[in-house]
Amino acid sequence: QVQLVESGGGSVQAGGSLRLSCAAFGDIYSTNYMAWFRQAPGKEREGVAGIYTGGANAHYADSVKGRFTISQDNAKNTLYLQMNSLKLEDTAMYYCAANPITTGPFYSSWSHNWQYNYWGQGTQVTVSS
Repeated sequence: QVQLVESGGGSVQAGGSLRLSCAAFGDIYSTNYMAWFRQAPGKEREGVAGIYTGGANAHYADSVKGRFTISQDNAKNTLYLQMNSLKLEDTAMYYCAANPITTGPFYSSWSHNWQYNYWGQGTQVTVSS
């Protein structure tokens, strides 16, 4: 079992930056595969970025490539999402997710909800003009 606690959300103007954090507590083995998802009102939850924490290979949704960076600090058991050049359409609740194993190749499964058994409570990001 692992608990995930997100922080760092807030309100920012378009073009600005935010850094989200996801602290993991408990069985760190459960955090081998981690990702950030987001869900805007009326929309489905979508994968934003995923990472294998044992090798740091990262994957991104096309909508955030070049603007967002996922990273980890294994010493602090913390996952980050650096978000730059924020756009109005980035407004959403952002969730951290984790799982000890991957179902199939991670480069193709990272963005699917069913890949992850553990989820944080979410942190709201609001981008305004």
